[in-house]
Amino acid sequence: MNLRNLAMWAVIIVLTIGLYNMFKNPQRSISQSNNVIFSEFLNEVDNGRVVQVEIQGNNIKGILSNGENFTTYSPNDPNLIQRLTEKGVSISAAPLDEKMPSLFGVLLSWFPMLLLIAVWIFFMRQMQGGKGGAMGFGRSKAKMMNEVKGKVTFNDVAGVEEAKEEVEEVVEFLKDPKKFSRLGGKIPRGCLLVGPPGTGKTLLARAIAGEAGVPFFTISGSDFVEMFVGVGASRVRDMFEQGKKHSPCIIFIDEIDAVGRSRGAGLGGGNDEREQTLNQLLVEMDGFDTNEGVIIIAATNRPDVLDPALLRPGRFDRQVVVSLPDIIGREKILKVHSKKISMTPDINLRTIARGTPGFSGADLANLVNEAALLAARKNKRIVTYLEFEEAKDKVMMGAERRSMVMTEDEKKLTAYHEAGHAIVTINEKAAYPIHKATIIPRGRALGMVMQLPEKDEVSQTREQLHAQMSIAMGGRVAEELIFGHDKVTTGAVSDIEQATKRARAMVMRAGLSKELGPVAYGENEEEVFLGRSVARQQNMSEETAKKVDAEIRKFVDKGYERARKILTDKIDDLHKLAKALLTYETLSGEEIEDIVNKNVYPSNKEDLKVEDDDKGSALGSIGLKPKIVH
Repeated sequence: MNLRNLAMWAVIIVLTIGLYNMFKNPQRSISQSNNVIFSEFLNEVDNGRVVQVEIQGNNIKGILSNGENFTTYSPNDPNLIQRLTEKGVSISAAPLDEKMPSLFGVLLSWFPMLLLIAVWIFFMRQMQGGKGGAMGFGRSKAKMMNEVKGKVTFNDVAGVEEAKEEVEEVVEFLKDPKKFSRLGGKIPRGCLLVGPPGTGKTLLARAIAGEAGVPFFTISGSDFVEMFVGVGASRVRDMFEQGKKHSPCIIFIDEIDAVGRSRGAGLGGGNDEREQTLNQLLVEMDGFDTNEGVIIIAATNRPDVLDPALLRPGRFDRQVVVSLPDIIGREKILKVHSKKISMTPDINLRTIARGTPGFSGADLANLVNEAALLAARKNKRIVTYLEFEEAKDKVMMGAERRSMVMTEDEKKLTAYHEAGHAIVTINEKAAYPIHKATIIPRGRALGMVMQLPEKDEVSQTREQLHAQMSIAMGGRVAEELIFGHDKVTTGAVSDIEQATKRARAMVMRAGLSKELGPVAYGENEEEVFLGRSVARQQNMSEETAKKVDAEIRKFVDKGYERARKILTDKIDDLHKLAKALLTYETLSGEEIEDIVNKNVYPSNKEDLKVEDDDKGSALGSIGLKPKIVH
């Protein structure tokens, strides 16, 4: 496409230069002529130097005796012919309209206008993009996929086994429709892939294209919407026309929520361009003009905003949920992506999968890629488990910011803050195990304590939720206990937001408040109006809203008091762990357990040196000596 544009510009520039040179000297011709005044012409005639003349109206062209050409303009002189005859000049004459303009002359006269039209069409095609250009607004932008190299099949899709089974049936129907029609079954109209971002919806659609062996058209929902009213509906019609010509075929619409939103919410009513596009899509999928053999596969991560008419049977007959993978699915996904890299044989992908709960397929692909990049940065020829661990920390917690300058007081406060989180986590029975604690700045955080569940969980208990709020308050409580009320910093902002958001969800959505009971409050609290988010009045009375606020405050205060009690009772463990973090900077969950419960310090890290006067060690003030773990 770039070469074609470059060639088009080259042609335009060459034609412009040629046109300029052509019209720069319009009087220049192949045979150069001298323009002489009439009196000089008469003198030349009298002197006998004129050999031949051609008279056309009042214009005279001629040749002198020395071979030079000349032109002149003659007034109405009745004696001119007689004087020329007396001197023996050869005379020829022609009427003014004898020579009609040639085709080249016509084209030359119209050339500037044609050039302007060509340039206008060229720029309109660039603004439109895709095929059709300025004269093809209503043509579909769907692209037919014909993957020969880099073909994706179901073997390349892992972690979504149930979704694969659903779409495999569609592929099988396209390969052998008689197998199903023999029993009276009809070909499905559409298949909607629903799931969070990064779970592999588009990859699954590409796998369908690779397995089906039928024409596969792909288009994005935003490609239907244009600034011109009616273009989207026209493109839907053209897309289905293309599908009919290649029937049976598959049409994949990515991000269908761009055009499939519920109707009636826009300001334009029924004339809204997006609604017209949706109406045409509904008609094409299941209207009077049915499209046999054309299957629509669409993907979205927002099924709640789609129009109900789009989701009914007969249009999208089946909805396939592409959810986040479990531990078995994550292991399979890691196997697929790790085939492309060289890694040590002792790496256990099941262990990596166990440590990545909540990761999507895209996250796992990024994890493997980051591990390979880290190994290459260290000039290694093979990826080890250490690179996978560093890549996991980078993906989950952000990149390290070791260049960030922190004072000793800031480091100390951060160490106690993170130690507070860790001590509360250890002493909360319902808390997830600690994976790692660090005071090295990562992303936007100065430090963090990361927890990992031992197994995948679908729901959480009331006990777990209260434990998480207590852990979130551990950092703020530790700052207050160690540094005093006036030295508390804003480092707990995200912790407080997290605890408040969790308490609000417990009260208003999960019905975990004894005071308010199992009732949901505040549904659809916001709506979009004129491009701005406007808060709606919650569907509750003022008295109920006060009770909701009081319950949220009570839940958060309960977590705060639980954290204060734990840290007050375990103040020695708090000092011990904080000073260990100041020395080691990063500790794993097992190392934290050993330090707090056994006074055993990791042997694979830099040893703590205890000076005689206890001034050289971060742990000298409490008299601890490092111990080696065998």
